[in-house]
Amino acid sequence: YKKAAKLGNSHGINNLGCCYEEGIGTNVNKQKAFELYQKVVLLGHKSGMNNLGCCYDNGIGTDVNKQKAFELYQMAANLGNDVAQYNLALMYENGDGITENLNQAIYWYKKSAKQGGLNNLGCCYEGGIGTSVDKQKAFELYQKAADLGNANGINSLGCCYEKGVGTEVNVQKAIELFKKAANLENDVALYNLGLMYE
Repeated sequence: YKKAAKLGNSHGINNLGCCYEEGIGTNVNKQKAFELYQKVVLLGHKSGMNNLGCCYDNGIGTDVNKQKAFELYQMAANLGNDVAQYNLALMYENGDGITENLNQAIYWYKKSAKQGGLNNLGCCYEGGIGTSVDKQKAFELYQKAADLGNANGINSLGCCYEKGVGTEVNVQKAIELFKKAANLENDVALYNLGLMYE
């Protein structure tokens, strides 16, 4: 990644930033990661925009600045980055540094869902967040997420079978799904599995 970064390759610069942020093959250096993400944003790299947004959102290598995080997530989301779309939806849902707007939250969750963020959209329909409650739709979205191997989706689908959300109660199926999600290192599924055996 260092070689690619030296050549000005935006993917190389972004990936090198990730290495410094997470300590992959090098010591953790959040400041260096932040600087690399700043550099890659100038090259128009979508994932880099999201990563820099995360830095401002969580104070990684810089001070927390929710407004800058929001602007970067929005830039990347508008360019089609699904993770940024999800992060933007979260900010809108929680009113985190911006005015809460559930309509915008559901809009961005839907955009993200088209690219894999189906579990989050399922939660919106199950809980009536920014939309009317639709348990059947929630079940279908969790099923799609589970079919794509999403651990959160598998766990959510297990909850549907356990509680009869959008489907018939099927405790055996719930246990199978919790086991599957737990094997994918989903802590919530592991907890749910423990509750089933109490």
